Amino acid sequence: MDLALFWFIVLGVLWTGYFVLEGFDFGVGILLPVLGRKKGAVGEAAVDAEKRRRVMLNTIGPVWDGNEVWVLTAGGATFAAFPHWYATLFSGFYLPLLLILVALIVRNLGFEYRHKRHGVEWKARWDQAIFWGSLVPAFLWGVALTNIVRGVPIDAEMEYTGNLFTLLGPVPILGGLTFVALFVTHGAIFLALKTDGPIRAESRRIAERMGVVAAALAVLLLLLLGLSDGKVLSWVTTVIAAVALLGALQANRMGREGMAFLGTAVTIAMAVATYFVMLFPNVMPSTTDPAFNLTIENASSSQYTLQVMTIVALIFTPLVLLYQGWTYWIFRKRLTTSHIPDDVQPDQPLTRVG
Repeated sequence: MDLALFWFIVLGVLWTGYFVLEGFDFGVGILLPVLGRKKGAVGEAAVDAEKRRRVMLNTIGPVWDGNEVWVLTAGGATFAAFPHWYATLFSGFYLPLLLILVALIVRNLGFEYRHKRHGVEWKARWDQAIFWGSLVPAFLWGVALTNIVRGVPIDAEMEYTGNLFTLLGPVPILGGLTFVALFVTHGAIFLALKTDGPIRAESRRIAERMGVVAAALAVLLLLLLGLSDGKVLSWVTTVIAAVALLGALQANRMGREGMAFLGTAVTIAMAVATYFVMLFPNVMPSTTDPAFNLTIENASSSQYTLQVMTIVALIFTPLVLLYQGWTYWIFRKRLTTSHIPDDVQPDQPLTRVG
């Protein structure tokens, strides 16, 4: 197999892994203010809400940073294997990618600093950081990838000639909304899989409702993309994605969260696969002139660079996968609010340090 084609496939796998794994992270973060809301009497409700939020965050606490390794690897692999693609993408999509980076940083700070101090205001601010730091990247990744598949204005020098508003067309915005809906459904099913009690029951209800929304948006999006850029294989992956999502919703209704989670994972994987199949043999189509398209051939590195990358990937990729798989196995058990100690102090006033 041609190494440029091989690394195009590898990048598809890396982005698939990122969206499947980070997708439920985003979903949990977006659902934090929904499933972590107060219930019951004032005093008890505040404690109950804090415990619920901590349970939700604890489900992704051991794995969220490992999930982000996938996007770092995808970015690094793009830079090394397809430098022209990397240069055009990161210069043309500079502002959206910067917003994604800032949102991820703020979100990660929320994970790390939320528990550092007691106080309603302190934790509420970091909860908002986690919410927006999950919602913004989920939406913008969908916008960015949809733009890449549909094509953007690129000139003969492989430079992006549009602006931010060029990227905000109806179909790319639909792509962003679809990604958000899929990730929320994926995250709700993950919470149902990883928790028990009221959170589990409520997560299943949210997954059922959001799953219907996600299915409608995904069908519309993939149909619009397929009519303009579809291939036989992309229609096959589209059908698989739709069937997997329907199967996930049915499994969720039956209380089989493991099968439901597998279904949404397959749905996201096949959606990303559909994008990459539609994109091939291009890596970034030009709407200015098809002659200016960036392809896997004219955007790739030298053969020697690709050979070195392949050797390194074959050595280290299995080690990373084994380590991440071990992490998920160790933290596989369900969580409930009973696992959270009773010393939470949500009503303690915010105080100055020093």
